[in-house]
Amino acid sequence: MQHQFLNFLKIAIPSILILGCQNNGSGTRKKVSANHQDLLLSHVDSTMQAGNDFFEYANGGWIKAHPIPATESGWGIFKLVDEENQDRILKISEDASGNSGAKGSNSQLIGDFFSAAMDSVGIEKQGINALKTELDIINNIKTLQDVNTVCAQLQMKGVAPYYNMYIAQDLENSEKIVVNFVQGGLGMSDRDYYFNTDATTAKVREAYPKHIAKILNLAGADANVSANDANEIVAFETALAKSHRKLEALRDPKKNNNPTSLANFIKTTSNNNLDAQLKTMEIKVDSVVVGQPEFYTNLSTLMASTNIETHKKYLRWHLISSMAPYLNNAIDKENFNFYSTIMDGTKEQRPRWKRVLDMQEKYLGDALGQLFVKQYFPAKTKARYETMTNKVMEAYAEHIKNLDWMSDSTKTKAINKLNAITKKIAYPNKWKDYSKMEISRTSLMQNIINGNKWAFNYEKNKLGKPVDRTEWSMTPQTYNAYYNPSNNEIVIPAAMFTAPGYADDELDDAIMYGYVGASTIGHELTHGFDDQGRQFDEKGNMKNWWTAEDEKKFNVKAAALVKQFNTYTVLGDKHPNGEASLGENIADLGGVVVGLDAFKKTKQYKEGKLIAGLTPTQRYFMGYAYGWMHVRRPEKLAAQLLTDVHAPIFLRVNGPMSNCDEWYKTFNVTNKNTMWRDSINRVRIW
Repeated sequence: MQHQFLNFLKIAIPSILILGCQNNGSGTRKKVSANHQDLLLSHVDSTMQAGNDFFEYANGGWIKAHPIPATESGWGIFKLVDEENQDRILKISEDASGNSGAKGSNSQLIGDFFSAAMDSVGIEKQGINALKTELDIINNIKTLQDVNTVCAQLQMKGVAPYYNMYIAQDLENSEKIVVNFVQGGLGMSDRDYYFNTDATTAKVREAYPKHIAKILNLAGADANVSANDANEIVAFETALAKSHRKLEALRDPKKNNNPTSLANFIKTTSNNNLDAQLKTMEIKVDSVVVGQPEFYTNLSTLMASTNIETHKKYLRWHLISSMAPYLNNAIDKENFNFYSTIMDGTKEQRPRWKRVLDMQEKYLGDALGQLFVKQYFPAKTKARYETMTNKVMEAYAEHIKNLDWMSDSTKTKAINKLNAITKKIAYPNKWKDYSKMEISRTSLMQNIINGNKWAFNYEKNKLGKPVDRTEWSMTPQTYNAYYNPSNNEIVIPAAMFTAPGYADDELDDAIMYGYVGASTIGHELTHGFDDQGRQFDEKGNMKNWWTAEDEKKFNVKAAALVKQFNTYTVLGDKHPNGEASLGENIADLGGVVVGLDAFKKTKQYKEGKLIAGLTPTQRYFMGYAYGWMHVRRPEKLAAQLLTDVHAPIFLRVNGPMSNCDEWYKTFNVTNKNTMWRDSINRVRIW
């Protein structure tokens, strides 16, 4: 569960984790028997004191009893929800594959995609020839102009060599859609993989050229030639990486938002031939937004100074690597070996049907979502969480009014922004129309390419048109959520309201206000007021609505949170990146304190009755911790420290708790406990 503030780079909502058997709140499961152990107590590690490690106290019993499966890089609540939802999506997909729906119907698209993707015999037989057309085009490159033309053609097919491009709302004018160019072109996911000297990163970097060579060899190249080609490719990517900004630097919306005329952009990046590339893509614009101008200056130099044969090797590699999961078994397994085993520590691939459902989710998510909510998410469940959202928003307004560090003028504007937030709960009222997507049972690779082309055109067609503020960037079956600053909206899919193994009416408010109200609703609302979100006004425009003094006070508080997270240790001697994870850490803290005040207005809190020996407030905090009941392999955790703006999961619990006064009282935490922070050092923002 990676709650998301939509990045200013290309929006790529991360996959969400998951676990055993569970329920999405449909109420269709049998009632849990009267002697069924309490959800929260069944997860407690009774050997741990709450004040020493609250994450382990609340979740350690479950974690010890459920080791990470060989097919996963992590295991916990995220995976539990996903496992249950995948069972449901599998049933939908199998039913569709057994029936011939009308062409362009959701049933036809889902059924044909599923059938083609499950045809492992046909995929094996086709082998690398599935990419013959694209590889032939690369092989026929003769000039730098050809290189740039092929780059544009691949962008439209879902491959992004050299750079990343996306289409989104203008950060300074949310009523306008613009083309954005940002840094990219790397086979490893972050610049630090190319330069850091620690043993973990060095191990990945050492394995990378070997992986490239093996992939190229499996695609038909001579082994010795492939090894030499791999070294050339890594050298080129390393040169690109030198001009990449670090993770924390990418979080500044102003510095990563550089509007310019197309003519000026073309002039400063002449060797990229971007005017011709845009013509190939049939994109007509007068201006663009450049995220990191220095990257494009460097790219232009490298394009001209690199020989054509190296460009061809680089393009072959990025094409095959991008499409590896859809190719024959040997290439797919080698791709898994590097990106999942070496980088993330996952020992085995998941069954093919699960990987196929991930593919379907990417290309036909809304089609699946329509059937998912119809069968598994009743109106009464949606109504419960719409009401909860309203209650959390009311508590948030009270928090803003009572802040002791903010002036009245800024408070007024903050409340105006809060009241303007659009709440998208469970599922959209309008779905994407995939009827023009060409999907058949003949070829998985062709379906993937067609799906990528459809998605490219879908985004491209937004240019010059009014912004559709009803659109969702996640599907209902996704266990995740986000705040979008340009729309000033929170989006919380249906899957977020799932507590595995329990019907919705079996879950008391204390659990759900912690699990959903704090960790999701309050968290996403706070993203509108974190170090990034606070720079946008109620209409979604990047505009400073703060007084200089209030902004200064906020930055002092934020700096204290950065310092707090920088001091934690992970994997022995590593530290979280407090600056890169600042927005998420602010959102976690805000979610906990605001969610608690919303819960205090419920009947359950006011009655104060014990459940399973726990007070309502204890259940609230433990419900929040339950929302982060997940652990990751050391390799995955090391990769997260380099590439993710979220802190390690256990700190998503212990970090905010150690700043929450009410938590200390609820669990009798004293200065003799490990998590104790003196009251004067506790960070209080929202």
